[in-house]
Amino acid sequence: MNHYGEIAQHHWAKWLPHQNAAIEDPDSFFSDLGNRASDKIAELAGQFAGDSPPGEEYLDRVGRLGQARRQAEEIVLAEMILLEPEPEAAEDDQENPED
Repeated sequence: MNHYGEIAQHHWAKWLPHQNAAIEDPDSFFSDLGNRASDKIAELAGQFAGDSPPGEEYLDRVGRLGQARRQAEEIVLAEMILLEPEPEAAEDDQENPED
């Protein structure tokens, strides 16, 4: 399981307990979800980064590519990984703020 699958698994366990409980094979599910998220991030980052402009310096290129990846990651995490909490989970968290 990749980094994104692990993030999803922890998030869903805490914030989406009913959906998480309904998953028959969590390891497979989160591994697949993490792989799909990683692929989508790579695809979007490539689109956002675009082609290197003529004469682009190395550090400028690193910055452009890093920014494109962070932007893609933010979008994909919101859409696929860090889903809105179930109402009961959000209420439970407000009652137990030390968790």
